Amino acid sequence: MNILVLNAGSSSLKYQVIEMPSENIKCAGLVERIGELDAIFTHKIGEETHSKVLSISNHKEGLKKITSTLLNAKIGVIDNVDEIKAVGHRVVHGGNKFSKTTIINTEVKESIRELSDLAPLHNPVNLIGIEIAETIFTNAKQIAVFDTAFHQTMPKEAYQYAIKNEFLNKHNIRAYGFHGTSHKYVSEKAIEYLGKEKSKNIITIHLGNGCSMSAIKNGKSIENSLGFGPMNGLVMGTRSGDIDQSVIFFLMKNLNKSADEVTNLLNKTSGMKGLTGFSDLREISEKAENGNQNCKNALNLAGYRIRKYIGAYSAALNGLDAIVFTAGIGENSALMRELSCKNLEFLGIKLDFEKNKIHSKEAREIQASNSKVKILIIPTNEEIEIALQSYKLLK
Repeated sequence: MNILVLNAGSSSLKYQVIEMPSENIKCAGLVERIGELDAIFTHKIGEETHSKVLSISNHKEGLKKITSTLLNAKIGVIDNVDEIKAVGHRVVHGGNKFSKTTIINTEVKESIRELSDLAPLHNPVNLIGIEIAETIFTNAKQIAVFDTAFHQTMPKEAYQYAIKNEFLNKHNIRAYGFHGTSHKYVSEKAIEYLGKEKSKNIITIHLGNGCSMSAIKNGKSIENSLGFGPMNGLVMGTRSGDIDQSVIFFLMKNLNKSADEVTNLLNKTSGMKGLTGFSDLREISEKAENGNQNCKNALNLAGYRIRKYIGAYSAALNGLDAIVFTAGIGENSALMRELSCKNLEFLGIKLDFEKNKIHSKEAREIQASNSKVKILIIPTNEEIEIALQSYKLLK
């Protein structure tokens, strides 16, 4: 069974065609900088990579380009669209309505639309991806895999806010947690790697443009650093992470910022971009090495926030067997991993600096020989996880 996995971002569209149940990735690709004249389209099949710069004005054009490539006689993997039996969509916010993978219908789409205010950078484009896919892959099952679903096991003391109960009971205002597809995938891989007895208490650290951490006890999520929407917690590429609510009131009352302006500020112009003027960690790291003080400060701030959460989650778990780094930055930035593990010897976390510098695409350990806690790097594969969940649902 061929499953097309689509992961629609605000200006990007990732895809993979995965043959199930073998988990054979037939092709993978990415459309970046959607809406720009110099959008980048990359298609990988086997060891071949095909890349070109072209104008892609919207997600519909992007998906049409993907489809034509999948059907291409030389570099495609299908002969007609009906060979795709299901399209698995990553949807960021499922609220409290969706605790599991779901076949998409009109009601599901309306719920995704209603939840867009809680994930303004993601749910609207996730929905666009669904609606476009429906018009192209007309005979395929459209399936939603929700980022929030894995965190539905969080206990009430972890997800409820200390405001009037009616806000939870009537309006479902609570912490939901995000990046669940990634946290589920890497935590299961960590348990498989370490064995159940040595992986009862795990902290998974997803570091990309969006960042989050989860406390995983016996394979279940009991905490996640993102909450009602995917904005709080760690310092991210353009998102602020944790901030005192009083700052928001000050911005609105004293600086005459509207609610939309504050939302835009905290979502799109804060985080590493707000601190440095740049959102790409590679560029920030390079400038920090060359003496840029703002970049140095931003890296230290981001590392400190991660360490603070490691301490808190170790307490929530009542012990710690392993921490797991994943996603683009977590897998590739030795500097960010070093800053994340700094001065945590009292928790039994001790990094091997030489192992940390080694680049590899394989799951691996980077702790020192006398570290009580395992430090792992496990590459995430949200697309495989989406395909797995979609396949299980159809079966």
